[in-house]
Amino acid sequence: MKDDITTGEYRYTIKDNAVTAISFLLVGMGVGALLAMLLTPKSGPQMRKSIRRKYEDARDAVGEWTEQATEQAEELWERGADLASEAKKKVAPLSHKLRRS
Repeated sequence: MKDDITTGEYRYTIKDNAVTAISFLLVGMGVGALLAMLLTPKSGPQMRKSIRRKYEDARDAVGEWTEQATEQAEELWERGADLASEAKKKVAPLSHKLRRS
């Protein structure tokens, strides 16, 4: 099976098509959920309360995800710094010998 398709000036890969399809799926799900909420037979105050609650839940979920990603990034940074300092220690004798010669 061919991994990419060339049409005129445009070149598509299967990966690009999958990412585009998933993006459209997520956008469509969001629009559908919003329309379903707006078209349900609820009163104005109930609808606003429901929308506010869903918004706050989504904001909290994104905040938690961001916090976890930040913690992971900090851990990776620390591990990278540790590896760099270990590499410096191992290379120091060789560097010293090269400078002397």
